[in-house]
Order: sequence, then structure tokens, then C-alpha cells
Amino acid sequence: MLRMTFYSLPFTPERPQATEARLEKIYEAAKFGLKGDSLALASGLTPAQYRRLAEFDPLVEMAEQKGRAEGEYVAAKTLHAAAADGDSKAALEILKHQHGWKAAQSVEITVEGQISVIAALEKAQKRVIEGIYSEVEDAPTSSAFLTDQQKGLVDGYDFTNAKTPEKSTDV
Repeated sequence: MLRMTFYSLPFTPERPQATEARLEKIYEAAKFGLKGDSLALASGLTPAQYRRLAEFDPLVEMAEQKGRAEGEYVAAKTLHAAAADGDSKAALEILKHQHGWKAAQSVEITVEGQISVIAALEKAQKRVIEGIYSEVEDAPTSSAFLTDQQKGLVDGYDFTNAKTPEKSTDV
């Protein structure tokens, strides 16, 4: 008889705390634009630990939001300073992305010569393929097949030799 021994393993669930140092790391990572798993790993947490911590402590979400806002503020301030110093590309980017500005676009088409609708129609007429057609007599309706004179005829073809498949009764 084979005996198996089970050992008791001590288990202490990890409960990461939203310490000031950890919140500062989350803030810094969010400030540089990191998101999701990258933000968690840069903060010194696994993605699962980060989600658990964010679920139970609202300060985690606040640190992330504040970091994102600070990062956006610094970038916007730098861009506005560059535009104020005469950087036309920075000014154009501000106009496009913040104020919905679009540069005017114009298209100029020059056609030399004249366009004749009559000539175009004549060319189209030459391209048309003329086909031979013949009139078709009225096809018999489904009720006409019930009369004796149409029995066995479909579109003028005799199908008297055609048989319907027989069903097998063998089991």
C-alpha cells in the first residue's frame, strides 16, 4: 500500500498596501504615460496585485489620474512655450489638436480642349453590342399543365419516360 503524506504549507496572502512610496511610483509611471500592465510593473507590482490594490483603495486611482494630468500639463506647457517662442510647427500642432483647426485645401483642375457630349454619345453607341433577339411565346402557366393536352410536356419537351424515384421500404 502506497502511503502519501501531505504537508501543510503556510499560506499568507499578499496584500499590497497603498503606501506613500508605492503611490509615488504609480504617480511617476502614469506621469510618463504608462498604462495597464506596464504601469503596474513600473510601480513594483504585478498586474494582478495592481488591480487588486486599485479595487480596494481609491488613492491608487487618484495617484494614476493625477500622474496622467501632470504629464499632460508639462507636455502642453512645453508645447505652448515653444509656440510662444516662434516655433510655427508647435503652434500648428496646437491649432490642429486643441482647437480643431484644419488647413484649407484647394484643388485646381485645368482642362484644355473641349468636351462634346454628342461625340461621347457617338463613341458609346459604337461600343454597344447589337444582339439578335426573338420574341418568346407566352409560357404556359402552372394551371395549364393540369389539362390533358399539356400533360407530360414542359416547354415543348416530352418527359413521359422520366420516372420519379421510388422510395425504398426496406428497413
